[in-house]
Formats: sequence, C-alpha cells, structure tokens
Amino acid sequence: MANILQFFMAPDDEVAFFRFLERHVLEVYPRRVPPDWVPFRATAENIPRLPEEDLYLVASEIGPAMVDKVKRGPDKGFWRIDEVRSPVIFIERSRRNEEGELLSGKMWVELEVTSQTGRRDAAPDKFRRLYLEVEEFVKKTFRRGDPKDFFVGNRAARLFKEGLVLRDSAFRGGTVVPHK
Repeated sequence: MANILQFFMAPDDEVAFFRFLERHVLEVYPRRVPPDWVPFRATAENIPRLPEEDLYLVASEIGPAMVDKVKRGPDKGFWRIDEVRSPVIFIERSRRNEEGELLSGKMWVELEVTSQTGRRDAAPDKFRRLYLEVEEFVKKTFRRGDPKDFFVGNRAARLFKEGLVLRDSAFRGGTVVPHK
C-alpha cells in the first residue's frame, strides 16, 4: 500500500519545504519526461524551474529512475517513470483554481511489497528512511487540518485567516480548516 500525505503549501511553504530537501540528493523530473529532459537538484533556488503540477523527486544516490517509453496516445515519444521500481517520491503541487482557492497537493511513495503493484522487493532501507524523514518534516512543521488527513503549511494557514479557501483537490472536494 502506498504512503500518501495530503497537504496545502503556499509558495512560501514550498520554499521552506525545498530548503529542507536540499540536504538530500533528489533530482526533479516531470510526470511525462521529454526525451531531451535534463534533471536538476531539488533546491529552493530551482523552484521556478519546477513543472507546474506534478513532479517526481528521484533519489539518484540510492538508485536510478526506471523509465519506459510511451508508445501510444498523446504522450507518445515521452518517457514514463516506473514509480514502483524506482526510488521516487511523486508530488502533486498545491495550486490555485479558477475561483482563487488553494487546492490540496499530495506526496505519494510506494515502499512495501504488494501484489497489486507487482513489487517483489521492498524499497531499500536508505530510501525508506529518506521518505520517512521528509514525511516527519511535514508532520512536525505543518498544522493538522480538519478533516485530519490534511496538513496545512504555516503560510497557507495565515492566508486562510485572511480569507483564502483551502479546498480538497478530489472531485467535489470539500473545504479544509487548519487547527490552531
């Protein structure tokens, strides 16, 4: 079963998050990788270069990203990262919708052996520790939300007090309120 963490990050929260990630060697890849993509480190300075919505953070010191070429459809010719066999953290970034509400983002990683994914070996211990450290950073520095499945960054919580609506990005998602 995948480890999923849902959050709200304002741009300032994202800067703090990527400053924390600088201690690890994580390379950024988009969801669909163009053949000419040049990966770069996940640092606060590289935030303007991040893909708009979804991205992968590849722990390149632990192992390479396993990729497959997309052979059909609108993404034909692009590469797809195998998120089960590769040491990657998938991140769906928080973004604003047409009404100006901040939509939730999420972080997803597959660490366990499951029959659904076809994973034969558990993720390496080094990668497991890396992800748990990142998850603990979010849980310690962000506020809990109501419903409790969400974590709200400090800047997003301040913007909520100023009138920003925090909305679950799921279909017909409800609103989220940060705890004090």
